[in-house]
Amino acid sequence: MNKQSPGDGTVGKALEVLDCVAEFGRPVRFAELLEVSPYPKATLYRFLQTLTNQNMLAYNPDGTYWLGARLMRLAHAAWKTASLAPIARPYIEALATEVGESVHLAQLDNGQVLFIDKLKATDQFDTLARVGQVAPAYATGVGKCILAFLAPKRLELALQQQSFFRYTDDTIGSAAELIAELGVIRRDGVGFDRQEHQHGINSIAAPILDANGRVIGALSIATSTTRHTAEGLKAFRPALLRTAQKIGEEATHWHFPA
Repeated sequence: MNKQSPGDGTVGKALEVLDCVAEFGRPVRFAELLEVSPYPKATLYRFLQTLTNQNMLAYNPDGTYWLGARLMRLAHAAWKTASLAPIARPYIEALATEVGESVHLAQLDNGQVLFIDKLKATDQFDTLARVGQVAPAYATGVGKCILAFLAPKRLELALQQQSFFRYTDDTIGSAAELIAELGVIRRDGVGFDRQEHQHGINSIAAPILDANGRVIGALSIATSTTRHTAEGLKAFRPALLRTAQKIGEEATHWHFPA
């Protein structure tokens, strides 16, 4: 869950409960929430009741909680007005069709990457990326590409927000190691996830830059290691860079959150 500031009060606690439900990625029972919640049983129940009454959560007949219709409407409104996804959608659809692999679109969110769109061109494999979920910037191709093109002060802050937890044996484990790789990404214009976040999944990624050279997101082509090696993904580099450039050009006059 997101860390709460001391002045956030009841609203902040309720939002933490929403985050907790969402992080399960499926309808969840009260007992499961209680196991991971910092709140006492009665307090957690009260928050769940309030969120359900406000349609921010839904209580299902099988006794589980899930995200409610009101929250879905708010999320859709945010998707349309404050994310890169609507602008990028036709371009990533074309890219997924061209390469026959999964395509991910992401933006930076408090030092992590937030996946804002995903297209699957095949059902032969799947990745951990889900729209609306976050992932560590240092362990993903999209994350490293965004970090590589941040302004120095923003990069310094983002580096402080990385945990460097090792998801696999190939995960980057230190700031020094990450900084070295970011230099390579700036030089080459693309970055890779070599099974760093998920075993059996490789990706090639590129930053999306606006007309002023500001990074506003990143795009990746992800695939199973049984289909392509990281080296083999370099064949997709021209199509990936072309698509990232088109999205950046289209988004130039769009006002994204700083």
